[in-house]
Amino acid sequence: MSPRPPSDQAVVAQHGWARALATVLAALIAMGVVATLGLWAAGASDLPDDAFPRVVAATVVTAVGGTIKLSGGAGGLADGTAGLTVIPLSVTLTGALVLGAGFLRPLRHRAVTGGRELAGWAARIAVLWLLALVALGYAARQTFKLSVGDDTLSDLGDLFGVSPEVGFTTDIPRTLLSGLLWLAGVLLLALLVSRRAPLPGQLLRLQESVRPAAHAMVVVLLAYVVLGTLVALVVAATRGHASETLAVILLGLPNLVWLALTIGLGATWNGRVEGPFGLPMPHVLDEVLRSKDTATLDLSTLAEHDGRIWWLVVVDAVLLLAAAFLMAARSPARVRAWQHAVHLAVALALTVLMICLMGRISAHYGLSVLGIGDLGGGLGGKLFLEPELWSAVGLGALWGLVTGFLGALLARPVRRKGEIEPAEV
Repeated sequence: MSPRPPSDQAVVAQHGWARALATVLAALIAMGVVATLGLWAAGASDLPDDAFPRVVAATVVTAVGGTIKLSGGAGGLADGTAGLTVIPLSVTLTGALVLGAGFLRPLRHRAVTGGRELAGWAARIAVLWLLALVALGYAARQTFKLSVGDDTLSDLGDLFGVSPEVGFTTDIPRTLLSGLLWLAGVLLLALLVSRRAPLPGQLLRLQESVRPAAHAMVVVLLAYVVLGTLVALVVAATRGHASETLAVILLGLPNLVWLALTIGLGATWNGRVEGPFGLPMPHVLDEVLRSKDTATLDLSTLAEHDGRIWWLVVVDAVLLLAAAFLMAARSPARVRAWQHAVHLAVALALTVLMICLMGRISAHYGLSVLGIGDLGGGLGGKLFLEPELWSAVGLGALWGLVTGFLGALLARPVRRKGEIEPAEV
């Protein structure tokens, strides 16, 4: 006897507002916990004026693409400048995984789903998500005083009553737009990556061409995060700096390991570090970025400081071949090797594009009192990191073609039973 289809009331219950609220709250709580622990490990709990909770809120806002505006100054005698564009991808990844799992959970054990039903379920999550972003936006604003640090400037500050301040606020309209786009991307990717979630009839054609490749790319990204975590823990155990390592893991590990993924493919990034910065990074990366006004970050320049960098090529090759094998083994046998190569080329090119767009960093701060002090005078700093975008995307497509084809050949012996192998490649 075949199971009875779920009634309309059961479907509404599975996709109701209570379930949507639970999904949104679970994602926000998970992101907040990761951001709190990461910022605590980085020493942000010592910020003045009880700013720590608001900095946590600002971190969650930036993790979903929100915009935080920085400001600084000290009245008419002092000017301050500040700017920050960086996405804490550890927090972003946590939120994406929890939201994706919550979105897919009511759809499990379903053979089919309708487009209107799926859109309604996503819309409930989106409405509550936007309300949560508004609350976070109003929470993520603070102004607090800073110590000048330099003795001469401190004396001048005391003489003229200058009290340097720095603050941040949330651009709520831009944050809502970016947060909504981020949510849409997460839900769409979750639907495409899942092997069991039902697709509406209009999207069934993506079952064979898109899902295996999307799943393979997510596996590669998560594998890099796991490997990076293991390496970071080993470094912390052997060389110390446990708190800094924990801060990297909880705030920016994907920023580093996905950067390494693109560099292993042959991509080039350009950047510069000046002055002190509280953003922890590997020693070799810091050395290269401080070596020139605009440093080139690629395999050759990094290998000049540490020859082990060449192992990134090996790691990329092994992981991408494994992903290509997985993609081909989970696809019908009628899909030819050249089609697998094209699918993986497109998927890897889009993945590299996403990494390049989300991995860019731009940060600067400075303070000048009566014209004394600037970005290069010890009272400021500058950090930027930008990819050579289209060459990186092209290299990703090339690697996808090669590894996709080879992975398809390796997967031939493990084709699904009952399917016929095509005669031509």
